[in-house]
Amino acid sequence: MISRNDRYSLAILQLKGQVMGKDVIPCELHDFVEVACMYMYQLKLILKNGEVIEGKAIDIVSVDQQEMLVVDDGGEKRQIDLMALTKMQVLTPNAKFSEVVF
Repeated sequence: MISRNDRYSLAILQLKGQVMGKDVIPCELHDFVEVACMYMYQLKLILKNGEVIEGKAIDIVSVDQQEMLVVDDGGEKRQIDLMALTKMQVLTPNAKFSEVVF
């Protein structure tokens, strides 16, 4: 069982973007990624290295303790590290949101 102090410390680490020694995106941004997967939105992803990827959001998976967004970019599934994202634009019409900046 996690003590109150441990929960408080964990909450602080999550707010700072680190949990158990690994970088994570803030919860509110993670929620947008989850919604994109739930509705299988067509996305345009801009990565920190400048690469642009378009594809349909499929799922979020954990690989080697890194959270990865799985997108289908025309028959091929790719895994994109959530920490590599700079911007996520939704191309699907009438989506719940249009853009998220990380």
